Amino acid sequence: MIRVMSKHATQIKGNDYRIDSNASPGYILTLATARGGMKLRGTIAFPGRDSKPFIASGVTIKERSKIHFGSGVSIGPKCYIDALSTNGVKLGSNSSVGRNTRIECTGTIQNIGKGMTVGENVGLGTDCLYGAAGGIEIGDDSIIGNFVSFHSENHQISDLEKPIRLQGVTRLGISVGRDCWIGAKATILDGAHIGDGCVIAAGSVVIAGEYRSMTIYGGVPAKEIGSRIRPKDRNEGPPQSH
Repeated sequence: MIRVMSKHATQIKGNDYRIDSNASPGYILTLATARGGMKLRGTIAFPGRDSKPFIASGVTIKERSKIHFGSGVSIGPKCYIDALSTNGVKLGSNSSVGRNTRIECTGTIQNIGKGMTVGENVGLGTDCLYGAAGGIEIGDDSIIGNFVSFHSENHQISDLEKPIRLQGVTRLGISVGRDCWIGAKATILDGAHIGDGCVIAAGSVVIAGEYRSMTIYGGVPAKEIGSRIRPKDRNEGPPQSH
């Protein structure tokens, strides 16, 4: 059974996928049954689509015409997606949205938001919030931990005579590069642009700014605490062409 399921998963994901031999046949059968139910929900929810997602129970999706899926996308239990926005929500192939996660693209219909684009092979952890009014982009092969929140707009506060709620918002957007790892309970604020290959430590607050590639950031606010590039590689620099 493990060999059959591994082969099936490999066909869906497009790369070699092997189930650990310690997984019991009963567990695998339960998982396979659940995946079948998820595929059925996706087929019913999005008839006529070439790529139909796996949708778990208790999922709420609004403005379905604004959602676009690659192949093999999974949406976990009790997720909430409101795709009302100018660009909609795009989830790349083999990406997953963890249980209890919310994607909210618009706070008020007086000012429609921009939306969210997720690349291929991206894992969005459980219990996350993606406030995508100002736009969120996440590159291929990135991992977003559990309880992470993205906030892609800010309230204006300069007018002391007017309530903050009436002063409007600013939107710069958030971008996360390819092959990044955002640790659990990190908070990513509007205007943060995180380069390829970055690691954001758990619990960090990433404020507006440019965060260079292959760098490790942590703290409140997040600052550089390390590099993924070995000192030897850093000294040698990029390879020379001949």
